[in-house]
Parts: sequence; structure tokens; C-alpha cells
Amino acid sequence: MSASLLIAALSLAIWAYLLFARGGFWRAAERDDLSLSPQPTDVEAAVTAVIPARNEADVVGRAVASLLSQKPALDIVLVNDQSNDGTAETADRAAAELGASNRLKVLAGRPLPPGWTGKLWALQQGVDHVLARPAPAEFLLLSDADIAYAPDSIAALVAEARASGLVLNSRMAKLCCTNPAERALIPAFIFFFQMLYPFAWVNQPARVIAAAAGGCMLLRREALLAAGGIESIRGELIDDCALARRMKPKGPIRLLLTERVRSLRPYAGVGEIRRMVARSAYAQLHFSPLLLLGTAAGMVLTYLAPPLLALFGAGAVRLLALASWAATALAFQPVLRFYRLSPLWGLALPLIAAAYLAFTLDSAWQYWHGRGGLWKGRSQAPRSEAA
Repeated sequence: MSASLLIAALSLAIWAYLLFARGGFWRAAERDDLSLSPQPTDVEAAVTAVIPARNEADVVGRAVASLLSQKPALDIVLVNDQSNDGTAETADRAAAELGASNRLKVLAGRPLPPGWTGKLWALQQGVDHVLARPAPAEFLLLSDADIAYAPDSIAALVAEARASGLVLNSRMAKLCCTNPAERALIPAFIFFFQMLYPFAWVNQPARVIAAAAGGCMLLRREALLAAGGIESIRGELIDDCALARRMKPKGPIRLLLTERVRSLRPYAGVGEIRRMVARSAYAQLHFSPLLLLGTAAGMVLTYLAPPLLALFGAGAVRLLALASWAATALAFQPVLRFYRLSPLWGLALPLIAAAYLAFTLDSAWQYWHGRGGLWKGRSQAPRSEAA
């Protein structure tokens, strides 16, 4: 067997596995249809939202307003993580405009101690504030400062958590996808995340795999404390999935796609998306050069080899490669429909995967040069600490 034929056959075998034995991740079928009817009288005062915010003045007002507009009402603890752009003032103004200043508490974040990432330290301060109350809420909603919610979203999350006994109920916020860079790269981000963490497997208690989407995580307070709290993951860059791994042994967890929780953060170009991915891509590989090499080889074999062999191969090699490329395009279709994009983007997934491979290599490069986990002006995984 020639090397080209072997590569083409291996690529097709990989896609057979991904399509038929990887939890059906590509179908994007684990979605939030809000089929449960929330019980407003039971939900009121059951939730406190905790928002870490560092230099988020451009989005935090809308995020806070969407939470303060929930039916029934909830309160918010926002931790202003040493912002210098008016984040706290913007949040206060949004609450005042709704006549809900009494339901927003803005905490001044303390300096970051060694061993903590910035977001988790801010969350720790917010959670501590909630727990110090005489009657802390039954649920904590850990929400990013750029996330907006439909008016009944939180009530539905709580109703679902109670009905199913969930200790963690998370939603993958729908990301901005309007400009050319976003249309080219954002749906693939969701596709790759689902491939790493098939939602159907995450949602099965019998499976070890666990994941969550950090923008929207509803946590049962007692289960969070039993899992060790935020401190137990204090140094994690991929904090949402780390927290999900801590929570799953305490009870069922759930992760779904949704149209009702949306990110307000636009990505102006490829560079911004690259920075978003590179912040944690090498952490996903546990900062291992061997895993990086294996990932690069796997992505070349899975995504790049099929179109190259289809274009330049012949005979059986070309047929196998065309089948793999077709499988690639087919697998991408459900996510493209979710983002209301042309199905022709499916043919471009190999090129998009090549961009993500470049982002991953860039993530490793930054880590090796002491700039790992760069976010909001902080390098959160310098080599000396993360090794």
C-alpha cells in the first residue's frame, strides 16, 4: 500500500469514527428548547449572579441590564477586577436606569494573589460575598460580563435544574457571527469544542467526561461547596471545564447550545479571534510538546490531507480523499445552520482547521516565551508557574 493510499484510508477511518462513534457531537442536537415551564414563585430569590469584570465597560451595562430584567427578579454581585475604563460606573448606571440599584452590588476586586488566574480570583471574591449573607441563594449563576440573557432564561435554568436534580446547568452562549472573520472562524470554534466534549456524553452521568461553558453556569450552592469551591480550580486557565470535572461527581450536569443566551462581544478581526483561542489552546494540551505534536499531526491527517489528496491524488486515493472531504463538509452543516450560514462553508473547514492549528502553535509559542494565558493585560500561565 502506498503512503498516499494509507493516509487517505486513515483519514476516512477517522471521519467514520467522528461521525458514528463520537457521541453525535456534530449534529448539534443537544439544544435548549426551553421545554420546561419555569415556576416564578419558586424561583424568586433562589439565584444570585456573580460576574467577574475587568475592563468591560463596552458590554457590561447590557449584560447587567439583561440579568436585572429577568422574570422573576434576581440580584447580582459584580466584582470589578481593577478596571480602569469605567466598568463599575457603567454597571451602576445600567442598574439605576432600571430602578434596580438595590439588586446590584459592585465589589472592588483585591489584588491578584499568586497561584490564581484573574477570573477565578474575582469569582472567589464574589462567591465569598454571597456565602457571607445570612441566607445565601440556593443557586449561583456564574456569568461573564459580556453575556446577555432572554428575560425568562434564568427561571428556565432553575426549573430545569430542580426538575432533573442538576448540580451544574450550563449554556454555550451564541457567539457574535456577523463580520467576515467571525463567519469564517466562530462556528468552527463551537464545532471543535463539541468534538472535544460531546455534549451528549457530558450530559450522561455514567460518563466521566465533563465540560461547561464559562459564560453561563448555574451551580447549586451546596454542591459547589462540596466540590471544593472555586479555590479548588484556582490556577486553571480552562476554568469552566475544570469546574465541571469537580462538579460531576456531586450530581448530574448539563451543557446545551442555546439561542437565548448570547455573547455581546464582537471580534473585529482574525487577530482578536486568534488571541481568544491562543489564550487557552496550549493549556488544553496540558502544556505538553508531545501532545502538541500529536495534535498537529492529527489535524493534518483529519482536515488537510483529504482536500490535498483529492486535488492531487488519483484513483483510489482520490476517491477515499473525496469521501473524507465530503464527510468534513457534512459534519459542519448543523453548526452552520445554527449560525445561519451558507452550507458552502463546509467545504472550507480544512482551511479553517489550518487557521486553528496556527492559533494552537501560537499558544504554545506564547507559553514558551512566558506570555501564556494572556488576557486583559495579564499573563496567567508563565512558564515558571505552569510547568
